[in-house]
Amino acid sequence: MPTPNSKSSLVLAVDLDGSLIKTDLLWESATRYLASNPLRAFLLPGMLRSGRAQLKSTLVENTQLDVTTLPYRQDVLDWLRAEKAKGRRLVLATASDHRLATAISEHLGIFDEVLATNGTINLSGEAKREALVSRYGERGFDYVGNDHIDLKVWKSAQNAIIVSPPKGLAEKAAKIATVEHIFEDVKPNTFALWARALRLHQWLKNLLVFIPLAAAHRFSEIDLISQSLLAFIAFGLCASSVYLLNDLIDSQDDRQHRSKRNRPFASGDLSILHGWFAVPIPLLIAVAITLTSLSEHFALALLCYYGLTLAYTFKLKRVLLLDVVTLAGLYTLRIIAGAFAIGVPLSFWLLSFSMFIFMSIALIKRYTELLDARQRGVSTMLGRGYRPDDLQMVASLGAAAGYLSVLVLALYIQDPVSLTLYRSPQWIWGACPILLYWVSRSWMLAHRGQMHDDPMVFAFKDRVSLICGALFMLAFAMAR
Repeated sequence: MPTPNSKSSLVLAVDLDGSLIKTDLLWESATRYLASNPLRAFLLPGMLRSGRAQLKSTLVENTQLDVTTLPYRQDVLDWLRAEKAKGRRLVLATASDHRLATAISEHLGIFDEVLATNGTINLSGEAKREALVSRYGERGFDYVGNDHIDLKVWKSAQNAIIVSPPKGLAEKAAKIATVEHIFEDVKPNTFALWARALRLHQWLKNLLVFIPLAAAHRFSEIDLISQSLLAFIAFGLCASSVYLLNDLIDSQDDRQHRSKRNRPFASGDLSILHGWFAVPIPLLIAVAITLTSLSEHFALALLCYYGLTLAYTFKLKRVLLLDVVTLAGLYTLRIIAGAFAIGVPLSFWLLSFSMFIFMSIALIKRYTELLDARQRGVSTMLGRGYRPDDLQMVASLGAAAGYLSVLVLALYIQDPVSLTLYRSPQWIWGACPILLYWVSRSWMLAHRGQMHDDPMVFAFKDRVSLICGALFMLAFAMAR
């Protein structure tokens, strides 16, 4: 029989936020609360005045959080299951709302009891210590925690189990309790994480702002190149701000996706709270660059881009077909902004071509997601207005849009405008079969499930696409 003070007889109390999971349910709930209506942000200060316990309760009542896809710490979970198998009593002791804690307990099936915030008492720090001591006595339990506030609990615990401790926490815990084990987190490089969160690789899309410069054949003018470069940076920063916001809003849906679940916020590698603080920073830098160095028309285009991306993030991406029209418009806006940045007129042919080719690309993106959903046996796509059985129609629309872009290019060759820009516009005919091949190949790869989640990223990384792009530009160079 175990002695009263033996390890197997001690209750093992486990913290939730940051310890069992890599995220914080308060910020998860707040994000879900804002996802349905961003104007709710103005209600949060008033809700907070009622206390954190009431705030958590209100957020849970007005949101739906999927606890099955949360970023659980697998090493901690495996250890807890091993302790449970030894007959140890496990208690989930958390400052999160009791309804979320109970749902997690039921999902994992390893906890014997749940102690959590109940709408009146915020079970954190001293309140948690008092609740545990009142049930199990002084030094009558071990405690798993991860933050400095857990020191208040460890001072009454027999043993401390520390998860991914911040600097100095383990040393402080050792002074008030026996540190039994430390779960060291293999933390990815912070700079690399933020680079992924800002999606710096997606800045390749903003090379579209240079297209008006190339189309106007004014690449030799240094001042215009510098303006285009500033436009590229401003658009990149603006887009990064939106990417941060989008990944915060979509973090729950992303956890159900085969690749998006590895995004920094969805995986818990970056704090959701830090993400919210980071959202305005690149936007403010973009605004500063625009106001000091670029034209009013470019500023208007950037404002339209940000407003449209916000509308897409919160609403339009859930509307059937309007989502892809919006995506195509966002790509085209980059070209429009590039023209505004250098003060050249917008070409009817360039805008027409852009509308159709980007519509095709946007539909490839949605087709890829639908195909993945069908392969996983998902009947509906969360956060989207499509069903897997829409695949054939999406493919038809996308291929048609791509072929229309080829038609626009062919018609441009016969337009008198082309004669003012090109000595031998007939060379552009060579670009038509190249584009036709690239569009057809892209859709074939998408059909086979071999397309990247983002077709634009695919285009910049795929060797065949790069060769097609080089030959496409060569045709225009020969026409020059």
